[in-house]
Amino acid sequence: MSVFAILGVLLLTLVILIPLLEKFGKPMSDEHTAKISRWIFPLLLVAILAGLLTTFL
Repeated sequence: MSVFAILGVLLLTLVILIPLLEKFGKPMSDEHTAKISRWIFPLLLVAILAGLLTTFL
């Protein structure tokens, strides 16, 4: 039962926050998005390796 409460709170939070962030959030510059996208692949690789290590060790 607590799982449904947690999921309900998460859904409610998303329903409230997404429109607010779209309305009041500042758009990112191209340089900033390029800087962020440069880090995505290495971080995903680290997360996958950490998951494999915790699974098999």
